[in-house]
Amino acid sequence: MSRTVLNFPLLGLMALMIATRFHHFGDLKTLPDASLAVFFLAGLWVARAWFFLALLALAGLIDYLAISFGGVSGWCVTPAYLFLIPTYGAMWLGGYFCRRFSPSWHGLAATLAVCACAALAAFVISNASFYWLSGYFNELPLMEFIHRVSQYLPAYLSMTLAYTALILGGHWLWKQVTMEKQALNPNH
Repeated sequence: MSRTVLNFPLLGLMALMIATRFHHFGDLKTLPDASLAVFFLAGLWVARAWFFLALLALAGLIDYLAISFGGVSGWCVTPAYLFLIPTYGAMWLGGYFCRRFSPSWHGLAATLAVCACAALAAFVISNASFYWLSGYFNELPLMEFIHRVSQYLPAYLSMTLAYTALILGGHWLWKQVTMEKQALNPNH
């Protein structure tokens, strides 16, 4: 992959994380957090360990700034916060696995199916670690916790899949336009 082609996804994914990470589910003024899709797409397109580490550092920096200066609650920053590493690792590995799929409708369907599975694994990792390590749920039975957090699963999956599908669709469209321009003007 050329340096120019490599830089576009890097910068775009980082910009998307910066633009959306401050609010998890979004509201009328903000977009939902795209971090899961960012890690998935980074595994798919970049697949370099240093970029995974750079995205982890960026996520931590954004969280620090949001909590310290943005008025965002630090309630979720507990010992379980470290489990965002395997949470995002599940997304990254899911994206990396999808590198084998062809750029076709079947490949897109398979990629989105793997993305859904990776997001489900990420949901389980992040919520299970929060239950056991946050210190907030010592008196709450596990089944009650599962019942409470399961209401967030549809948004967790749908936002991740929506971002992933939109970005992959946009990428595919960009490639089609670029190939068409090259076919019409082969001398350039």
